[in-house]
Amino acid sequence: MLKTRQSGILLHPTSLAGPEGLGTLGDEAYLFVDYLITAGQSAWQVLPLGPTGYGDCPYSSFSAFAGNPDLISLAQLVAVGDLNSSDLPPHSPAEDRIDFHACREVRTPLLEKAAHRFLAGHNDGIRQQNFVDFCRQQASWLNDYAFYRAMRQAQNHKGWYDWPAAVRDRKESALHKWGTRLESEISQEKYLQFVFFEQWFALKEYANRQGIQIFGDLPIFVNMDSADVWANRDLFQLDEQGRPQVIAGVPPDYFSKTGQLWGNPLYDWERMAQDGYGWWQARLQWNLQQCDLVRIDHFRGFEACWAVAATETTAVHGSWQPGPGADFFERIEKDLGELPLIAEDLGIITPEVEQLRDNFGLPGMKILQFAFDSGAKNPYLPHQYSRNSVVYTGTHDNTTSLAWWQSLSTAGKQRVRDYLDSSCREMPWPLIRCALASSARLAIIPMQDLLKLGGKARMNQPGTATGNWNWRLTPDQLELNMAERLKELCRQFDRIPIED
Repeated sequence: MLKTRQSGILLHPTSLAGPEGLGTLGDEAYLFVDYLITAGQSAWQVLPLGPTGYGDCPYSSFSAFAGNPDLISLAQLVAVGDLNSSDLPPHSPAEDRIDFHACREVRTPLLEKAAHRFLAGHNDGIRQQNFVDFCRQQASWLNDYAFYRAMRQAQNHKGWYDWPAAVRDRKESALHKWGTRLESEISQEKYLQFVFFEQWFALKEYANRQGIQIFGDLPIFVNMDSADVWANRDLFQLDEQGRPQVIAGVPPDYFSKTGQLWGNPLYDWERMAQDGYGWWQARLQWNLQQCDLVRIDHFRGFEACWAVAATETTAVHGSWQPGPGADFFERIEKDLGELPLIAEDLGIITPEVEQLRDNFGLPGMKILQFAFDSGAKNPYLPHQYSRNSVVYTGTHDNTTSLAWWQSLSTAGKQRVRDYLDSSCREMPWPLIRCALASSARLAIIPMQDLLKLGGKARMNQPGTATGNWNWRLTPDQLELNMAERLKELCRQFDRIPIED
């Protein structure tokens, strides 16, 4: 449950401005923490931090536990001795788009070089021991993940379900044979995870010391082509060959007339309940070490999820399959205590979903872009909010608030003006002011809205597989005047952290 009035900014680390072709956990991340402080903020919301696959989507990861090597700062590898300064590529031009493929072409050989240098012992003994400790402490997921990534590379990037049957089915002799053959590659994958979390936890510690909470994001489902499914097939609804017969999605809604066919395998909740949802407990514990708050994406899936036959090409034809409901949260709270979770409760939400959310005191989400298309009882209008909620102008799945405003009809714009009692000439700042003034205890503003950017700065278009997630800040956009303006609004509406 949220207990104090706060505000923060939504910006994924890849979108930071820095010397490489994408944002990393280097100096640009620390400068952004400093900017948050200047702007009177107390939260930094990020998207999921896992390694991404096709489409570079943070919500489609090779692991529910691993970190994304794309975010590793090469400059910090120089600082710890894993690279030489002469190894670093020239600074990339300040562009507002990320070419992930081009970045990996440059970065991958350097990450391999750093791994080779470190694993050969060209480093101080303290970090070598830290690496050994990390591998031991995280062995429950790291061993399977490192093998999976190395094997996937050896199999020309095929999903685990298309590997030779013996290793697909985790026969001990096959795992030993391939583990021996790929020993070097497996060690390299473990090194990449070590340095990712070395850099991430250093950044989190810096942010926390400055009074900034890290607000993370946890997709409810995992990718079919992931270490998690390969290593835990019994926890998912799969056939004998490891293929799903039903997959996850959402029915037709605001975002898509044919729904969204995500393709994730569905959990076998009955099997998971047998050990008290142990896999989920481990997942939540690890995520809450990385972040101070965690949003559970598609929270309604704990009550019921949209199950679609794997042979379907859209999500139109499906059915609601029951989730674990209250039993899940009762067991989790019994073992882990009350957790700082946020329920993403957008879309088709039933009274049962609302009851599940409220029974465990979980804050829900309110989106101002959804608020003005009906009458005074619209639940996204600020006068309808409970204090225990998080308000957004928009999210990563919406277009920017300026583009939203520009798309409204004349009558639609007038409804917004009437409610906000504003001319809205400087949109989206009137919407930002509305969010900050609301009774919701946490207000989150996407960076694109603070910058008054149009639709080209949209982060994601749901239902599309490519061309997303590539928006990026340019170095000149973090202006002091904007920070001071935001801080004054936060002070006005009692969202400012306690000042010295």
